[in-house]
Amino acid sequence: MIPYGRQDITQEDIDAVVAVLRSDFLTQGPCVPAFETAVARHVGAAHGVAVNSATSALHIACLALGLGPGDWLWTTPITFVASANCGLYCGAQIDFADIDPRTYNLCPQALEEKLLAAQAAGRLPKVLVAVHLCGQPCDMEAIHALGQRFGFRIIEDASHAIGGKYKGEFIGSGRYSDITVFSFHPVKIVTTAEGGMAVTNDPQLAEKMALLRSHGITRDPQQMTHPADGPWYYQQIDLGFNYRMTELQAALGISQMQRLDQYVARRHKLAIRYDNLLAALPVTRPWQHPDSYSGLHLYVIRLQLDQIGKSHLEVFESLRQQGIGVNLHYIPVHLQPYCQAMGFKRGDYPEAERYYEEAISLPMFQTMGLDQQDAVLAALRNTLIA
Repeated sequence: MIPYGRQDITQEDIDAVVAVLRSDFLTQGPCVPAFETAVARHVGAAHGVAVNSATSALHIACLALGLGPGDWLWTTPITFVASANCGLYCGAQIDFADIDPRTYNLCPQALEEKLLAAQAAGRLPKVLVAVHLCGQPCDMEAIHALGQRFGFRIIEDASHAIGGKYKGEFIGSGRYSDITVFSFHPVKIVTTAEGGMAVTNDPQLAEKMALLRSHGITRDPQQMTHPADGPWYYQQIDLGFNYRMTELQAALGISQMQRLDQYVARRHKLAIRYDNLLAALPVTRPWQHPDSYSGLHLYVIRLQLDQIGKSHLEVFESLRQQGIGVNLHYIPVHLQPYCQAMGFKRGDYPEAERYYEEAISLPMFQTMGLDQQDAVLAALRNTLIA
């Protein structure tokens, strides 16, 4: 089976992790701050806060922005459920705006229409999570302008997008948002096994997120509410969590970051080859906005079902039977039973639902061989043209 994603672990990565195992610190040592610095410097952000998952990063990002009961968080329906769940964790309510039919990202026009209606109803969002699906950035300039106009804060969910660029700057630079979140899950562009990071240019947001990831406990006298009893002293000054990243994960991340640009470049070469080889098949290839340099975590095609004569399910199962580990990213969040119990229903976001009826993620990973890519194309031809 050719998987849709796969990590690349080198001997240098293994050596970096083994060195930590032989060191004095397995957690709360020097590697996590070094990893935070490496990522923040690479993307052009002032601060990085490493945590045990991108979901945790989204959660503490929302809390740092003051999201809570009575507030609204909005996001796209085409994303992993974590992009919405982070609002629910804070006691907020969630809603969605439909996607752009070309980029599959949050549509600024649909967002503006929904914001105008929400303004009239007194239900404007406090936080918007803009998800860079497949690694392609959203139209962040337009979304930022809407944030300024309607008064909401912006988190970029860049779980798919590290190493990508928007208008010539690395995603995570913070020009158009308050906080950007990255994922380092094994199928992502670089990995720490499990792990995530929030980057920001705001020192107060960074300080708040760092506090929340470790039980809300501080040893900093300037943060304490009264003087220390002694050198052992610490204080819990907020309700935090154990969202810390280990030294092992951070060491792996530092090693992986050295190959980030190489990984993204390789994915672009594979994507161009996919584009060329798929041209004669009844599929819609992913469109890339000229302002975007995608991280290309995923390569998603849409089936032209009216020309194929097979259902979405039949195509998917045929490819799996031929050893191609295709996947589907994602089931619209509003169609999940948990969200339908809140009142969301089929028909709420037509573009997202049309996407779901046609989309298939083809294998895409930096170590993918051309023979493997040829096998994917052969299976597609067998399925779509037979």
